[in-house]
Formats: sequence, C-alpha cells, structure tokens
Amino acid sequence: MKIDDLRENLGQFWGSVSEGWDRMRHSAAGALTRFRPGEQTQLPERHEIDDPLHFPAQSWTMLGGDVFEDEQRLVVRLEAPGMRKEDFSIEVRDAALQVRGEKRFERESTEGRWRVLQCAYGSFQRTVPLPTAVRGEEARASYRDGVLRIDLPKIEPGRPASVNIRVD
Repeated sequence: MKIDDLRENLGQFWGSVSEGWDRMRHSAAGALTRFRPGEQTQLPERHEIDDPLHFPAQSWTMLGGDVFEDEQRLVVRLEAPGMRKEDFSIEVRDAALQVRGEKRFERESTEGRWRVLQCAYGSFQRTVPLPTAVRGEEARASYRDGVLRIDLPKIEPGRPASVNIRVD
C-alpha cells in the first residue's frame, strides 16, 4: 500500500468519525439532562456501590424526545422511564416547554451490593424550544410506558411554516 493511499484512507476515516461526532453532538445537545440528587431521591450510600464510575452528584443522561407538528397542534414526547405521572411538573413559558421532575431510586428488598449503577436519579429540568406559539392553558399531558406526551394546541392553526429560498 502506498503512503498516499494510507493518507487518503486515514483522511476519509477521520472525516467520517468527525461528521458522526458532530451529528451526534448536535442531535443530543438538547437531550442531555443533568440529574441532581434531592432530598427524596433515596440513592444508596457510596459504600454500598462497587461501580468506580458512579458519582451521584454528576449524573447525566439522555432524555430523548420528539417534537411533532401538524396543522392544529404540537406534540412533544419525552422518554422518561421509571417515573410516575405525579413526578412531573410541566409549564409553557415564553417560546419553550419546561418539564421538571424527580426520578427516585427504588431499593431492592433483599440485602446485597450494587455492582453497576448507571441510571440517573434525582431532580431534573428539560427545556424544549417550541417552533410556534401555543395555547398553554389548553395543553394536555399523559404518561404511559415511560413516555411523557404533551399535546399543545396552536394559537394560529395552519400548516407548518415552509419557506422556499431561491439560489442566485
């Protein structure tokens, strides 16, 4: 193999890794959420956990979400497994949806040790920018199978905005 071929292949590899990282960083930036242990989180004591990478004060996780728009409404869905509907507080403020909650740790009923503790526990806040004005007072929320769904009626019904741009 020639050195030029090696350089070209390495350049293509690096470009692919760089592009993948940029795409992941862009799409995940809004989903990365910090969980802070609260008074009711009930995490095990540090001496009960063997996982050397567990730092309860630095718990981050992805709260994946989708935003769907049709002519009448916006629908925001957030994946938040392991919670109850009472654990959420939802508010429309300015042009954003704010979801707050607390995920509590559930202890096992037997004696033992935690070998790995990778789930995030504690209180969190996730802000989802809204692409159009909504009637917050008419919003409805439901929580089922670990997915929080918020239906937000639009103030001005109509098709999602689309703009054609001419190339000069």
